[in-house]
Amino acid sequence: MNAESTSQHAAPDALEEALLQALRWFDLPMSAAALRARAAKLPGPWSLGDVCEAAESLGLRAQRQQVGAQQAKLAALPILLGLDGGGMLLVTAQPDAEHWQAWVPGQGMQTVDAKTWLPRLNGEQVVLSRQTRIDRSANAEPQGRYGHWFWGPLGMARNLYLQVGVAALLTNIFAVTTSIFSMIVYDRVIPNNAQDTLVALLIGVVVVFVSDFAIRSLRGYFLDVAGARADMVIGDSLFEQILDMQMKARRGSTGALANVLKEFESLREFLTSATLTTLIDIPFSILFLVIIYAIGGPMVIVPVLAIPLMLGASLLVQPRLKRLIQSTYEDGNRKQTILVETLGGLETVKALGAGAIMRRRWQEAVTHQSEIGLQSRMLSQFAGNIANLAQQLVQVGVVTMGFFLVAEGKIGFGAIIACTILSGRAISPLAQFSQLLTRVNQSLASYKALQQLMSAPREHAHNVQFVARNELKGRIEFREVTFSYPDAASPALDNVSFTIEPGERVAILGRIGSGKTTIAKLILGLYQPDKGAVLIDGVDVRQIDPIDLRRHLGVVLQDVWLMSGTVRQNIAMGFDQASDAAVLKAAQVAGVEDFISQHPHGYGLRVGERGEGLSGGQRQSISIARALVGNPSMLVLDEPSSAMDMGAEQTLVERLRPVVEGKTLVVITHKSTMIQLVHKVIVLDKGRLLSIGTPEQVLGAPRAGGAA
Repeated sequence: MNAESTSQHAAPDALEEALLQALRWFDLPMSAAALRARAAKLPGPWSLGDVCEAAESLGLRAQRQQVGAQQAKLAALPILLGLDGGGMLLVTAQPDAEHWQAWVPGQGMQTVDAKTWLPRLNGEQVVLSRQTRIDRSANAEPQGRYGHWFWGPLGMARNLYLQVGVAALLTNIFAVTTSIFSMIVYDRVIPNNAQDTLVALLIGVVVVFVSDFAIRSLRGYFLDVAGARADMVIGDSLFEQILDMQMKARRGSTGALANVLKEFESLREFLTSATLTTLIDIPFSILFLVIIYAIGGPMVIVPVLAIPLMLGASLLVQPRLKRLIQSTYEDGNRKQTILVETLGGLETVKALGAGAIMRRRWQEAVTHQSEIGLQSRMLSQFAGNIANLAQQLVQVGVVTMGFFLVAEGKIGFGAIIACTILSGRAISPLAQFSQLLTRVNQSLASYKALQQLMSAPREHAHNVQFVARNELKGRIEFREVTFSYPDAASPALDNVSFTIEPGERVAILGRIGSGKTTIAKLILGLYQPDKGAVLIDGVDVRQIDPIDLRRHLGVVLQDVWLMSGTVRQNIAMGFDQASDAAVLKAAQVAGVEDFISQHPHGYGLRVGERGEGLSGGQRQSISIARALVGNPSMLVLDEPSSAMDMGAEQTLVERLRPVVEGKTLVVITHKSTMIQLVHKVIVLDKGRLLSIGTPEQVLGAPRAGGAA
């Protein structure tokens, strides 16, 4: 990389550098660019919160502490100590009471005098440790920042769930109050006209009810807090998996993949809904049955007999419901696929008059899902109606049996009232068992779909570590590379070998489907060869952190993608430290300046999704500017001028000529104009290397304008 390119990459700030050193201490070395990308760090200086968030996202535990100024508690090492004026001191060992083994900003690792550094501390510190739950073996379950991607975050909230359990215990104990109050009033207060006793009971009941209200509110709050925390971490892990998933692992359409992510909503709703509360309340049914037995003796037989009826009806419909839920999930994938395809290509659908076809597909998917939904609801209603019938029978049965017990003098009238109330409380959670199992089955289906997604191979696997590479010169070598796309009938590349030296400029030519774009994807590390190796600077790309690799590559892909945002944001995308000068220079070379300078909003012009509102040539110009803005050492341009007219293309070539000087350039093109930039031409046919040489040797004609 040349000097100008190096200067473009601003040096990491003090907090970032301290964190990088800490990661090296934990045997997790990475470049500053890789750290910012892996931690999703937005542009701007680092804060202590950013440091903690980044450390936890990379598998460490970060405990932020505030101690008195000019103090340090080194009970656990390593530790980051905040310094006055910014920066952090990384202490990794304490040889004795007066000395620290520390990384000093700007000076590196050394033994320092603790007394010298104590006055410079600002009282903030971060204790770092490994997340011991993370399994880094090759066969490990899908991992997140707290161990397992799903159970790990829930385990981190176990204290909150424990408090929910305690709250559930108290609320269910308080639920006995109404029945006991009724029994005492009927059996003791009314016969004796004990008004003072009634007042005392009322005061006690009000206190219990207020306490019950407060505890139920706290229980709901704890569930919401635990669910929100898990939601944040799990949702982040899922999106990180999407971004880091190897391209070969992607299966199905974009809509189906989006629908898989949507399944997280079912899991999140389950974790925070009343369904989870019902699940917690079910074990307490036994408590109420015990109390019914203590009060009414034989009357407990009635709810005990009703429980198998309710559970049996619920369990009977579950196998069929489970299959219907799976079918509903598959229908949801189809619906989402049709919707995404239609919205993404709405202009084409309208232009071709294909609306009827897409509408028919939508109708078929909706109709089938509605039919399946109807069957699911009918089964659920059947189990629910049985449960409702059982509740009514229990109420009547308890009163009837109570009549005979009162007649025999075994219980009083109040016991009938108390047992009736308690029997309702005992079977109420079980009456919702059918709906509960349905929700559980839906959540399990969602969990399985997300588990499959999280099990897909990643570019940054937990058991793989990369050596940080801050500089790549740009030598590209394909060594007997064979590659096939998933489920493809024939290889896209078959035993292809060639070498591109640093600073060499090469054009790759060939018919449609000859493997040209595949070469670009392999250089980018988006796919890995089935056989052979792709080497950058003599190193297999599988040994290079994909973030470091792509940081040194300026890329224009065949399918131009722009995000909704401003023109400047689209140009600077992927290079968060791009200065206005760098953006302007790249825009001038790519031709963005030619059309954006005439717009009143300039580089603040907002473009729609996928560049809506811009022409194909304008989108390509922005894509080229994006590739140039970081001044990388390598450029890979796949059909960069396919949407441009001849005049614009020739102008682009003239502007690119001085910019690509000294850089490794790979141009995939069908147009002869772009060949003016190159030293060498590689021709592919049906995935095989057909010929390689200078443009004069391969094409049999001199290049127009020559090449520097």
